[in-house]
Amino acid sequence: MNSSNITCSYSMASWEESMDKLYSYFYLLIFIPGLLGNSLALWVLCRFISKKTKAIIFMINLAVADLAHVLSLPLRIYYYFSHDWPFTNAMCMFCFYLKYLNMYAGIVFLVCISIQRCVFLARPFCAKRWKRRYDVRISLLLWVVVGVCCSPFILMRRSAGMGASNNHSCFKDLPMQRPGLHIAIPMMAFAEMCGFVVPLIIIILCSYFITRSLQHSGSGQQSLADRHRALRMVRVCTGVFLFCFAPYHINFLFYMMVQQDLISDCSVRQAVKQFHPISLCLASLNCCLNPLIYYFLTTEFRKLTRQGSSMLRGRLMSWESSSSYKE
Repeated sequence: MNSSNITCSYSMASWEESMDKLYSYFYLLIFIPGLLGNSLALWVLCRFISKKTKAIIFMINLAVADLAHVLSLPLRIYYYFSHDWPFTNAMCMFCFYLKYLNMYAGIVFLVCISIQRCVFLARPFCAKRWKRRYDVRISLLLWVVVGVCCSPFILMRRSAGMGASNNHSCFKDLPMQRPGLHIAIPMMAFAEMCGFVVPLIIIILCSYFITRSLQHSGSGQQSLADRHRALRMVRVCTGVFLFCFAPYHINFLFYMMVQQDLISDCSVRQAVKQFHPISLCLASLNCCLNPLIYYFLTTEFRKLTRQGSSMLRGRLMSWESSSSYKE
């Protein structure tokens, strides 16, 4: 593993301790909402949502990606509290890999939902002829592509070595190999363009075209309502995308430049390194925010959520009434 040739006077030791606490408490904070939200979403999407609902397959895949990451959080929480990894190296690398797989699978399926809603509004006859098996095939292909594209995140760590002295280290404490500039620059460009810039442009364009169709729409009330729902959904996708993924990808470019010693200013290097874990936490927050998309996009999801809340309130009121009667 290559080491940095730039020496700075600041110490990251105290920040490393704070980073461990940040990861621990943040993952604790999002674990229960993420587990409940995505489990409920999968249950509702698979059992109750109409087959005619647009983008249903992409929403299911998005929920699966989020739930897989959420289920790995207890192991992360354990490690950052105990600073010890008693499990296998393979399990460590798999959990490490799941984080990036979740992030980029989330980006890809958010883009797919936005594109499909936009295209089906523009070409309703295409929507009627479209088969759900097409979405299944697209999803399988995307999982393979995203899985392959995320492999460098673990290959760089694995090839850096996990020898006997490192058997109890995992996640951020794994040594990172610093590739040469001839590899690092194309990798950074590919990750930034395909993982952030192009998806962002696509989602913004979808929002623009749906807004434009609303302004020039002379169709019936039902079609207008569909367009309003589509616009609201794409805006939610855009909001989740910008809030969760933009900070990481903007900082990632500078972080890789720091790793390659392309940035020599010590204050900038320190700021980039300190913001890196914060940006990763914001990226993990998408597993709690994505269920909002299902709520805004599907009428059945809203109805079932409201019915469940009404039943819960009814049972609580009944329990309180019976308790006061007994008293």
